[in-house]
Amino acid sequence: MLKLNAGFSRKVGEANYGSRGASVNVELEVESSLVSDPDALTGRIRDLFGLARRAVDDELRNGNPPQAQSGAATDRGRDQSGNHARPVRYATTSQIRAIRAIARQKQLDPDRLANDRFRVNLLEELTIREASTLIDEMKNGQAAGRSGGGR
Repeated sequence: MLKLNAGFSRKVGEANYGSRGASVNVELEVESSLVSDPDALTGRIRDLFGLARRAVDDELRNGNPPQAQSGAATDRGRDQSGNHARPVRYATTSQIRAIRAIARQKQLDPDRLANDRFRVNLLEELTIREASTLIDEMKNGQAAGRSGGGR
């Protein structure tokens, strides 16, 4: 067996120069045969980081929502007027697996597609809607030539 350990922490600013943070470390045992399949191993590692990231985000959302920092607000978690909207719902593990499987089948780089299309660094940063859109585009052959665009 092979042990994967992933940790994630995040700190968010609050009003009056305050902040709060959360962190989590998770460990998972996987088959050691994954060492011979770097893509599958990388996928499991990214899935594990995605779980850690979602756990931290959920923990931070359970408290009071952070106040927007001047110039630092993004469109995630905000409505069109800039007010706090529903919490961000990240892509499911099944969606991430589907994106990786379709990309592998079509010999595409899933992380690059997600970055080009939605300006995210990792697939796990996609929202449920973005992941669904990417899956549809990949299935329809629209994703290969896509660049730019985004949120």
